[in-house]
Amino acid sequence: MTSSRPAQDAGGSRPSGPGLAVAAVARRLGVAPATLRTWDRRYGLGPSDRTAGSHRRYTPEDVARLLVMRRLTLEGVAPVDAAQAALEADVDELEEARRSGPPSPPGEDASTESAEESPDDAGRTGRAHLRALPGGGQSAPRGAGQGNGSAHAQQASGKVSAVVDAALSYDQARCDDLVRIPPNGDPAAWWAHLMEPAWSRVAERTVLAGPGAVPEIVLATAALQALRSFTDAFEQQVVQNGGPPANHPSRMRNIVLIFAAPDETVPLSAHALAAALTAKGKTARIVTGPASIRRSLELVTMVRPAALVLATGQRRPDLDVVHAVHEGFAELPIFVGLRRDDAASELPLTPQVQRVRSFTGLLHEVLAVVGA
Repeated sequence: MTSSRPAQDAGGSRPSGPGLAVAAVARRLGVAPATLRTWDRRYGLGPSDRTAGSHRRYTPEDVARLLVMRRLTLEGVAPVDAAQAALEADVDELEEARRSGPPSPPGEDASTESAEESPDDAGRTGRAHLRALPGGGQSAPRGAGQGNGSAHAQQASGKVSAVVDAALSYDQARCDDLVRIPPNGDPAAWWAHLMEPAWSRVAERTVLAGPGAVPEIVLATAALQALRSFTDAFEQQVVQNGGPPANHPSRMRNIVLIFAAPDETVPLSAHALAAALTAKGKTARIVTGPASIRRSLELVTMVRPAALVLATGQRRPDLDVVHAVHEGFAELPIFVGLRRDDAASELPLTPQVQRVRSFTGLLHEVLAVVGA
């Protein structure tokens, strides 16, 4: 970062003056403003500051996350994976991004920008992006990045693309095989590096499907089966090693109660979190089906959980349950997975209600409460 950089674009958690407008950030990163708007709308990498008049501005932290996003996409990482890494970047990683400044693209970078801009342009003209059926795989972009980190990222991105292709071609057997969790696997890593990116990509596709053909159902079926098989095998191993079964009273005293957001048809992140907690030897239960405020309070009263979690993939979930449970059980630790800063402003501002940006962070925070 050079000394000529504006004061509000230097390090620090908050800008010393008004934040940066989209045009200024776009010039710094070397991308089109439409690209930044796409990253905001699609991945939640948007401006978090507001000036008088409600104009949204990019803070230094926002810019640092965009620098991470930009660098990874130039190295060949798929945008959805790069965005997740940017959202989960810690303080040290963001500071390094600030020091490094904008990456130098290998030659002209029109391919990266056009790949990001075309969905946005299509949205403005009212034409949906259509995916050819079946198959028609669109591989993740490959850059000139070298080294083990880049190769690993490209390998992971390649598997995500394979899962997406299997779902979009309605190949249930292939999808089942690709998303299977090995007995010694880690459900948290499986979700963060494979399933969440694949789920996001499938959700972004507009397809022309026949009766009964729904790519999301193919992928959700494979994912739920993988989680079920993993947890069943894990619990069998616990019993074989002399431990108590899953429904034993000794394991029901420290439950984590996981809610999905209302109107979330398939709450995959809630199921993935429950499996990740199971792999750590904890007991978690997911609230499925209609759950009114009254019913939610009854469940908390009956279960007496050690912690409550709202795990969702929605960008702006309904937080009524969080408010109601906090009002009724003020000492109960509540964790809410929210990536967007503007959505987090709707949470109760108390030490017992915590907003967590990433799935991995959500898991770690819950484990810190119930015992790692």
